[in-house]
Amino acid sequence: MTAETAGTRAGGAGDGPGERWAPGAHILWRYRDNRTGLPHICRPVTVVRDTPELLAVWMAPGTTCVKPVLADGTPVRLEPLATRYTKPRRTVRARWEGAGVLKLARPGDPWSVWLFWERGWRFKSFYVNLEEPLRRWADGVDSEDHFLDISVRPDRSWRMLDEDEFTAAREAGLMTDAQAARVREAGRAALAPVRAWGVPFRDGWEHWRPDPDWTIPALPDDWDRAPVSWTR
Repeated sequence: MTAETAGTRAGGAGDGPGERWAPGAHILWRYRDNRTGLPHICRPVTVVRDTPELLAVWMAPGTTCVKPVLADGTPVRLEPLATRYTKPRRTVRARWEGAGVLKLARPGDPWSVWLFWERGWRFKSFYVNLEEPLRRWADGVDSEDHFLDISVRPDRSWRMLDEDEFTAAREAGLMTDAQAARVREAGRAALAPVRAWGVPFRDGWEHWRPDPDWTIPALPDDWDRAPVSWTR
């Protein structure tokens, strides 16, 4: 598979249900805080493909992103699980370290599939991120993370990740029993194409490469602005 042809920067290309972002357009891929509902993760990405069946985006190495930390600056993953989801947080800007990430999402799916490489383009793994189905707005997509994830190796083996975080989030009141049951069901549904080695795992995305002329998208000052023109 070859890199998609770079297009122009999109300006409001997501405003209508029939409109699509051109390859090469820069958009924002955001996650809302499970407690406040406000954006707390923002990753500027480049559109690879945008069709009614699939949104594929590329997050380049060195991209300046927004991520949450505890109020005192402690990285979230270093905080013990007992207090990880109860202590106050703030957001910071940080560059994405290591190789880039290709993200694939189908409309309506409560998960997205990410591809990771080692340096030198040695394919490492797929990563299934369980989340709210993406909601499109004028300048990007928003979701809410559901804590559980699935790692899928090139040999088709897989394992569930972050069961401890899922449990801690439930105990902290970030998820009701009904919501947790829906996430579990989404995990089972996400495993069906893994076991069958269906879309997108069979599609050769691990051989994809970004257009060398693409630039790294900038993080706007108003990265946390309220979405306008929600679409599906």
